[in-house]
Amino acid sequence: MIWASGWRLASAVSNAGGLGLIGAGSMYPEVLREHIQKCQQATDKPFGVNVPMIYPDIDKIMDIIIELGVKIVFTSAGNPKTWTRHLKQNGITVVHVVSSVKFALKAEEAGVDAIVAEGFEAGGHNGRDETTTLTLIPSVKEKINIPLIAAGGIATGRSMLAVMVLGADGVQVGSRFVASDEASSHHLFKKKVVEAGEGDTQLTLKELAPVRLIKNKFYNDVQQAYENGASVEQLKELLGRARAKRGMFEGDMEEGELEIGQVSALINEIKPASQIVSEIMQEFEEAKASISEI
Repeated sequence: MIWASGWRLASAVSNAGGLGLIGAGSMYPEVLREHIQKCQQATDKPFGVNVPMIYPDIDKIMDIIIELGVKIVFTSAGNPKTWTRHLKQNGITVVHVVSSVKFALKAEEAGVDAIVAEGFEAGGHNGRDETTTLTLIPSVKEKINIPLIAAGGIATGRSMLAVMVLGADGVQVGSRFVASDEASSHHLFKKKVVEAGEGDTQLTLKELAPVRLIKNKFYNDVQQAYENGASVEQLKELLGRARAKRGMFEGDMEEGELEIGQVSALINEIKPASQIVSEIMQEFEEAKASISEI
């Protein structure tokens, strides 16, 4: 959710009854400070911050989170042992994002309060094993003793119910909120997400960090590089810097990196975040009622 989930989206989701998350992965420390402060002004409900631990200014990011009294942190892309104890000592609930049973067990051992298990349907950076949400959730549920949140391919109340039947205690929804009024992503990217159909996204760049992208000129250039036998260094050179910002935030639909999940094929309209939350919950209750009648 980099370049998509700032204070407007996080506060809107929290005000609608969900748990809004600020995506810190695209923010410099002082930018994150501003987003947290604005979110605190915009909602009196709980919200959290997602922190990729590969962030170069991670110390400053964590200091700001603690200083401003954020109570919930979702960590990802790194070793949960690094920050979990420190965050919990400061009264923060810690949730860690994983893509496999192995990493779920490591996160539980590190002392996190809950785990997000994310299937490879998800947008953005992803697991190398390509384990689907349908397989991952029951596999992780069997092995851990802390709450489990499902992610990857969830954008409707029916999919929410499905993963909860498989053992999830809750869900994390990303791609659906990219196509929301409050998302900070560029309007051309939102339009691209709404227009995406089945097969329009692909997991690629495994040699660097697996990422699911909408197929565009940049994606085709990556595929051509593979066909030409590109080395890791050549792939890094092709990717360059700020490629995701160029696409998702600045609106370059040809040369930008457009990260979104497979579930984009089910997203047909840009809506307010509050309406998205309401529709997911209504569909969830209706689906649960219809199953109980069978």
